[in-house]
Amino acid sequence: YALAGMLVYIAFRFEWIYGVAAVLAVFHDVVITVGLFSVFNKEIDLTVVAALLTLVGYSMNDTIVVFDRIRENLKIMRRMPLPPLVNLSVNQTLSRTVLTSGLTFLTALALFLFGGPVLNGFSFALVVGILVGTYSSIFIASPILVFWQQRMEARGKSGRSAAAAARESEISSELSRGAEKPRARKG
Repeated sequence: YALAGMLVYIAFRFEWIYGVAAVLAVFHDVVITVGLFSVFNKEIDLTVVAALLTLVGYSMNDTIVVFDRIRENLKIMRRMPLPPLVNLSVNQTLSRTVLTSGLTFLTALALFLFGGPVLNGFSFALVVGILVGTYSSIFIASPILVFWQQRMEARGKSGRSAAAAARESEISSELSRGAEKPRARKG
């Protein structure tokens, strides 16, 4: 229910495509983190669940920062195609993402190394989750957004009726004929 709630919020705040991309990226983060718990045969207890919920919030925040920059750049650079615009937006937020995630990672790593057995599961989930969350907000959420947008545009172009295409062709030929007509001289 929490992921559905996030999807609704992001769809309302941005667009539904952004919501789908963000929720898929966060779902990826949780699945990879839980999968690594299985690979390393670690126990999942309440502290790990708390770490996973923290990871969901952290990763969603990171993804929203990137998406917000994409939205701002869409308003400023309307003519720029989406893939280069998304690349530019990710590059503009990259230093913020790396610095924030890097410092949080170092803190979680210190907890993992020196926190003792009580915090081991919690800090392991945070260490893995921060790495995976940073990766997904840069390399998964944004490409999903680009892929989905290109798919929608391709579907819109192929979904046009033959009559609409014929009308567009007719209008463009009329416009070109109108431009070729010589203007009448005054006088």
